[in-house]
Amino acid sequence: MTFAIFIIILHLFIATTSGFTVNLIHRDSPSSPFYNPTKTHFNRLHDAFERSFKHINHFKSSSILSSSTESKIQAQPLPNGGEFIMNISIGTPPFNVLGIMDTGSDLSWTQCLPCKQCFKQNLPLFDPRKSSTYKRITCKSHSCLALDMPPKCVGQHNNTCVYTYYYADMSHTTGDLSSETFTFGIENKFPIKNVVFGCGHVNAGRFKASVTGLIGLGGGKLSFVSQLDESVGKKFSYCLVPLSPIMTSTTSDNVVSAGKISFGDDDAVVSGSGLVTIPLVEREPSTYYFLKLEAISVGNKRIPYKGSTKISPTENVIIDSGTTLTFLPTEFYDDIVAAVVKVVNDTRVKDPSNVFGLCYNYASNVGEINDDLRFPVLTAHFSGGDVKLQPVNTFVQVEEDLICLALVGTSDFAIFGSLAQINFLVGYDLVARTVSFLPKDCTQQQ
Repeated sequence: MTFAIFIIILHLFIATTSGFTVNLIHRDSPSSPFYNPTKTHFNRLHDAFERSFKHINHFKSSSILSSSTESKIQAQPLPNGGEFIMNISIGTPPFNVLGIMDTGSDLSWTQCLPCKQCFKQNLPLFDPRKSSTYKRITCKSHSCLALDMPPKCVGQHNNTCVYTYYYADMSHTTGDLSSETFTFGIENKFPIKNVVFGCGHVNAGRFKASVTGLIGLGGGKLSFVSQLDESVGKKFSYCLVPLSPIMTSTTSDNVVSAGKISFGDDDAVVSGSGLVTIPLVEREPSTYYFLKLEAISVGNKRIPYKGSTKISPTENVIIDSGTTLTFLPTEFYDDIVAAVVKVVNDTRVKDPSNVFGLCYNYASNVGEINDDLRFPVLTAHFSGGDVKLQPVNTFVQVEEDLICLALVGTSDFAIFGSLAQINFLVGYDLVARTVSFLPKDCTQQQ
């Protein structure tokens, strides 16, 4: 994906006593295991848009709508929803795994030996019998009781906690809930002990061979961030660079790093002039990060939030780095489009793919760049603070001669997507229950 899909390869690693930072590598760059040299920049863009629509579908079957046991275990459809890959080591001695980094689920897991049913993976499978720090979690432990779905108890005295997770596309993993040492850094210099994770012995679905499992970064008790101890701090932050050819002089195919992601009280701190800190709304499921959006201004015209989605009016938007586009209630979206049309002095054109409702010709009749296009700043008025969105956050070049508003109307779920987060240092604090935005040139974070 050109905007929201990135790979964390730990190409450059900086560790401190209370935090660590890694580079993000763009999913579609030649360094990525997902790289397909036959696809053009715009092919990848349209793949990203398709994943956005699939991503919103997973919320339909999530526990936002139901408190039933069956719905609670559903999370993001991994093949299309995983936005980052983390290259880490687990066990003693350290064993390399590649996990999809997922802000929409909590439990981290990897495929393990002995494997009764496994999807194909390029790396060897983790063998817990060869690790001196591996432990199974008991059924009466707090971690076992924190699982979304009631566990099974097996083994001697029926004491081993066995988890099962189903995702929205019916991919699934089943295995022993366990604890292990997770190690970061090329030289394995930053170990985090006793991380609860899933050692998956039965795993199936639309997983890629380039990954071995998942790293959960949601807001629930079993997420990786929630398990960081007080010496590190339960914080993470990321800074995503603009990759659209009209927004930056750097072309996406040549970008090695697409930003950074940091963990811990030192490295993940977000501070500086222009900082906006917004409270996260407390509601179930705790996995997702909910905000209250009160209005959006187009230039100086403030448009109040209206319309309905399947999230309540109190906590009406999910911030999700795994969705490229921003989705808003149809009535609200229509008002924003009308305001943008009044500001942009040009003729609307139809999007041939029927994805976007407002588009303009980027090239003039003689094939030159249309210099008459002037796009307004949109300000997102959240409960707690205002976030000014530059054109790089709200417009996207979808073809050589076509630029469109990167907002979409929906009756399902309002999502504040990753395009809207470009060139912000975005920080999550799971203790203070806040998300912060700091305007920043993320290209200078390389």
